[in-house]
Amino acid sequence: MIVIIDYGMGNLRSVQKAFEAVGHEASIVAEPERIRDASHVVLPGVGAFADAMTELRRTGMDQAFTEAVRAGKPCLGVCLGLQLLFTTSFEDGEFTGLDLIPGRVVRFEARPGLKVPHMGWNTLSVRRPIPLLEGIGADPSVYFVHSYHAVPDDPADVAAVSDYPDPFPAIVNRENLTACQFHPEKSQQVGLAMYANFARQ
Repeated sequence: MIVIIDYGMGNLRSVQKAFEAVGHEASIVAEPERIRDASHVVLPGVGAFADAMTELRRTGMDQAFTEAVRAGKPCLGVCLGLQLLFTTSFEDGEFTGLDLIPGRVVRFEARPGLKVPHMGWNTLSVRRPIPLLEGIGADPSVYFVHSYHAVPDDPADVAAVSDYPDPFPAIVNRENLTACQFHPEKSQQVGLAMYANFARQ
């Protein structure tokens, strides 16, 4: 069973509908036990890093998700769900994340003519093949909405980048743990193909 973690932030129904569109049932859950019972776990999110971590810790879902990752289950972070995987975020202060991928989360640098948040379609440049990208094709376009981006300590954790205007991690991957800074559920057929790939892992 695929589960989508509900910690009060994010367009959960859109993610659930995307899985349904590719023929896979996914349940929205807010109980650690249901995360532990799942075969696949999705950590979505839209909103503030600190608020998300506070709720995950309050409910114990942070531990349940970490256990799922360490047990080797396929786990997927989406947007804020990618940022939560990292050690530290500097969004409105300095806050500790799940620390599943060493690194930090920082705001895009202010530059003349550069709008923040980064919003809209952008192209992925694939650094290395991973199961999520199987059959996707070269230079796919996906939909982003974010003001912050990850900076992994180990460049090998980056599976794909986009430019805004400098390269930033668009997909990170460490064994069974993968995360997208963009929204696959808003990325039309490319995003649906990614969710199908994840469900088949």
